[in-house]
Amino acid sequence: MSENPQTLERSELTFSTAFLALVFGAVGMGASPLFVRYAAAEVGPFASAFWRMALALPFLMIWMRSGNGGASVTTPPEKSSLLFPFLAGLAFTGDLFFWHLSILSTSVANATFFATLMPVFVIGITWLALRQSVARSAFVGVFICLIGGGILVGKTMSVNPEYLRGDIYGIITALFFGLYFLAIGHARQKGGVAARITLVQTGVTAVALLVIAAMHSWYTGVGFFPTSVRGVAALLGLALVSQVAGQGLMTVSLGRLPTVFSSLVIFIEAIAAAMLGWVFLGERLSLAQAVGGILILIGIAVARPGSSSSGTANSATPS
Repeated sequence: MSENPQTLERSELTFSTAFLALVFGAVGMGASPLFVRYAAAEVGPFASAFWRMALALPFLMIWMRSGNGGASVTTPPEKSSLLFPFLAGLAFTGDLFFWHLSILSTSVANATFFATLMPVFVIGITWLALRQSVARSAFVGVFICLIGGGILVGKTMSVNPEYLRGDIYGIITALFFGLYFLAIGHARQKGGVAARITLVQTGVTAVALLVIAAMHSWYTGVGFFPTSVRGVAALLGLALVSQVAGQGLMTVSLGRLPTVFSSLVIFIEAIAAAMLGWVFLGERLSLAQAVGGILILIGIAVARPGSSSSGTANSATPS
């Protein structure tokens, strides 16, 4: 008797493998500012976000059709299994929309720091709204990670009343990313297939961002289509590295890892962005930033659930 492919996808994924998938996923997502920077001369910020989704769709379809996503295309999805990926797509639209508004209205460092508040919203919603228990180690871990994140970007952060609106946009970004994370985690914990979840989420976000990007380009006159091989390559890299690999690996890992703990691992995205900026853009790293990165890793280690409790402690699934 053959095993259900959805069950197989989850059962074969060990904690260590899922953790590594999430780390590499965070690195992929952390590379997104690099690709956006390369494409900025040709397309606007909302257009680059749209192309990130649109160019990823064919590759996500191949993933799902290949069977490696844990499902056959001959297996029709239940409506209930599409609800949370759909909601995740809307939440990710809000995340990218307010993230770019934040960048346009405040410093990049401020926008980055406030966006890292995502785990605070994940823990708060899980504990207060969903009435689920959260391990004390998760609270300690997120506190340490926030200190590390503040140090990592603190050198270029600014306290300026003119940045207030952009800072608020950054906090809203974190809220939407938290909602997105919880929706993906819920879909995976309910047995949803990673490839299908990622495909649906990306498709919904692409449609919503198409409207936003087209209106923004029409109103401001910024580019919508890339005009050079460099621009196309940057957007294709954004789609493959940050969306297909980054978001895809994150979705795969959430079938095994507790959602609250996973939200802290996403702090690695900030470390990856700083490291890639240093390697490819010549942005020097200071000793303080190195300390901040180490604190983030310590916070993640503190919040790590024991293997025996990984299915319940720090989890965002109903108890």
